[in-house]
Amino acid sequence: MMSKERLRVEDRGDGPIHKWHTWGPYVSERAWGTVREDYSWNGDAWTFFPFEAAHQKVFRWGEDGIAGWCDRYQQLIFAPAFWNGKDEILKERLFGLSSHEGNHGEDVKELYYHLDATPSHSYMKYLYKYPHGAFPYALLKTKNAEKPIHETEYEIIDTGIFANNAYFDIFIEYAKISPEDVVIKIEAFNRFSEAASLHLIPQLWFRNQWAWWDKPLPPPKITNISKEQHCLCLFADDSLLPAPSVPFEYRIGPRYLYATHGGIPLFTDNENPAEGKTYVKEGIHQALIHKAKTVNPKEMGTKAGIHYFFESVPPHGSVSIYLRLSPSLCEKPLDLVESVIAERKAEADAFYEQLHPPQANTEIRLLQRQALAGVLWGKQFYYFDVNQWLKGDNSKFLPPPSRTNIRNTHWRHLNSMRILSMPDKWEYCWFAAWDLAFHCLSLGLVDIEFAKEQLWLLLFDQFQHPNGAIPAYEWEFSDLNPPVQAWAAYQLFILQKQKHGVEDRKFLKRCFYKLLMNFAYWVNQVDSSGCNVFEGGFLGLDNITLIDRSKETPGGGVLKQSDGTGWMALFSLNLMRIALELAKEDSTYEEMATKFFQHFVYIAHATHKRDGKNYELWCSEEGFFYDVMVYPDGSFSKFRVRSLVGIIPLFAIDVLMERELDQFPIFKRDFHWFLTNRKHLVEECVISGKKGDARCYALSMLTESRLRSVLHYLWDPEEFRSQFGIRSLSKYHEKHPFHYKKDSIGYEPGESTQRMKGGNSNWRGPIWMPMNYLILSSLKKYASVYNSHLKIQAKGEDPVTLDRITEAFAKRLLALFIRNDAKKRPFLGAAFPFHDDPHFKDLVLFYEYFHAETGQGLGACHQTGWTALIANLIDEFQL
Repeated sequence: MMSKERLRVEDRGDGPIHKWHTWGPYVSERAWGTVREDYSWNGDAWTFFPFEAAHQKVFRWGEDGIAGWCDRYQQLIFAPAFWNGKDEILKERLFGLSSHEGNHGEDVKELYYHLDATPSHSYMKYLYKYPHGAFPYALLKTKNAEKPIHETEYEIIDTGIFANNAYFDIFIEYAKISPEDVVIKIEAFNRFSEAASLHLIPQLWFRNQWAWWDKPLPPPKITNISKEQHCLCLFADDSLLPAPSVPFEYRIGPRYLYATHGGIPLFTDNENPAEGKTYVKEGIHQALIHKAKTVNPKEMGTKAGIHYFFESVPPHGSVSIYLRLSPSLCEKPLDLVESVIAERKAEADAFYEQLHPPQANTEIRLLQRQALAGVLWGKQFYYFDVNQWLKGDNSKFLPPPSRTNIRNTHWRHLNSMRILSMPDKWEYCWFAAWDLAFHCLSLGLVDIEFAKEQLWLLLFDQFQHPNGAIPAYEWEFSDLNPPVQAWAAYQLFILQKQKHGVEDRKFLKRCFYKLLMNFAYWVNQVDSSGCNVFEGGFLGLDNITLIDRSKETPGGGVLKQSDGTGWMALFSLNLMRIALELAKEDSTYEEMATKFFQHFVYIAHATHKRDGKNYELWCSEEGFFYDVMVYPDGSFSKFRVRSLVGIIPLFAIDVLMERELDQFPIFKRDFHWFLTNRKHLVEECVISGKKGDARCYALSMLTESRLRSVLHYLWDPEEFRSQFGIRSLSKYHEKHPFHYKKDSIGYEPGESTQRMKGGNSNWRGPIWMPMNYLILSSLKKYASVYNSHLKIQAKGEDPVTLDRITEAFAKRLLALFIRNDAKKRPFLGAAFPFHDDPHFKDLVLFYEYFHAETGQGLGACHQTGWTALIANLIDEFQL
């Protein structure tokens, strides 16, 4: 039987918005320092709108908050704020360092966790750890500014502010009574051995949509109607608020925020400080911390808070407040809070019980559930009209002319008012094209239709460029991320077929047409020689090589990229496979499948034989793929760096069974004609073999001998194999760095010492979950062909099959999160002081990447978007 939560997910209703998605956790955890809020002359988003201004200055494109909640178009926002009586500002949003302030780039300096979530947002749980002492803003900045790049970052745990458990665990829970009626519980536990005081200030406000124009519009209002209701109640009226520009009528209608007795309502306006304005955005902050008269005594405004002061939270005790945000007037509105939370929590338990692998133990189930909770909390209202941003709103305050020469000037068509899955709602609080493709696989485990919608948005005409390009990420939409959208589309198709018995070819067809445009863009833009070897820019691997691959090379050289070529070979096979799937209902797609099969062959052939050229990406002497720098005079330099760049061609693998070809007579005819008449092209990339008694064809960029060679590197502990997965750069380069002109590259298992592309990610050794996932997915396909006879042997070890290698790597990735023999979770790092603390030990963070030798999490600490793929590995490998 379907769980109640599964029924909610499938109950979309009759309107244009999934009825259970009309409200959710769509609030960013950081809006300051983003491109959208940057109107500077030089594009320095961090300096133009720093954290220090965030509590004063109104956001133009989207609000932020801690554990925030809002409607689908972010007209009205709810989020809690806190104050310990010592901080210089209210804790309304998360703090972190800008890209130039951290010794390894931008970095959030808070402790918070996305504990639980359901895909309908019927139940959500968040934890924020708030110290009793003054938050160490200045210390974190100073210490990180002093640290050289070769040292680790100075984290909030290093300040000692959480020593002796002198902090509050603040839990925020949301539970929906109905799609638009939600109860909220905020409970603060004092973990210290002495009593401590705490201020809780739940806040409700309207996003400012009225003040940007030449002639300001009338604002909406929030008022206090407690006397009429005989209970503490704020009333939000959106009737004067401009409706969003969507092709249907959208209003949130009247909203009532009911709250526990004892709080004091405070009102101000969500406005920028300006002459003549008394009540502005920081009004509540000023009133509480500086005792200023900055809240409206008439109890009305566009921003309101309810101030609760708990003078003495007992040691190891807790205090709670209850709220309810409802579209209706209610009698005894808060009586149901505890029972609704308990009921929705039980339904969430039942939902995940059906999802977890039956044999998974408690620890693995907890890991999978928190991974999926993180990716569900990662949804965000992403509002960005690039044309409006470039030209400005108000003719009296136009952006500087230089704005059109900094970034995104060719993306004026991009216009988003979408709910999008973010890599991370703090450090990467904007969509990224290849991140999102990976998010969709994890989202597909819990809400397949939402996952498909997310992938489609990248191909939607308000996102995809008219030339076929897919926008990379907000900082520069024209940059190039790996073209993994076709792969993701087909994976979602298979996932829905396996989990739900549904074959959604309509979805595949919609994607296929737009992917054809994207494929043409890649072929025309990043294959300058027309020889099917690609030079596609940095391709997401920010500093994996010696040079910034997004920039022109000095001397006019062109970098022929093994990874760019591998991605395009995979793209070709994905489109071939999608075309064959569509051909099951329409035979005209068979000829498209033929086209992409042949394109794959041409790409694979080009990596080995260069038709009159004296260089190739495959190095026969060393048995690995390398990049090649080709100069205008025909000379070249081979970048003999063993990294993921040379592993990515492994991804381009598909297996066609002879009996499968019988379904497609046109494709079968063309396929066999090509094998017979183009032997010089197919001999190294179409390998005929048998699976059991059946004839099969392995379409791969690697022959069996070349596959063996690459796999030897992959399985060698002195090369790519770590006890926690697959390194992004071979350990060989620890003692043998590669030099090119004045630059060199060596193995760095942790944070990078080379600043490139922002300086806050490292592909020179650490373990990255999405790349490991793709490698394991590819190895499973190779195993289906070669497993019976191909074995790989590391020095001093027994030979192992591909199945065993794949399973071993999956378990190594799992080991990042699971307690080891020392009862420690490697991702936390050996020095983490709270491994055994009952209030820390079951809390999981999903880092951007992991130290290849210790397993410690590094980079963005909430990049659940793609590190949530651990949930898919648990599912697929039944871990």
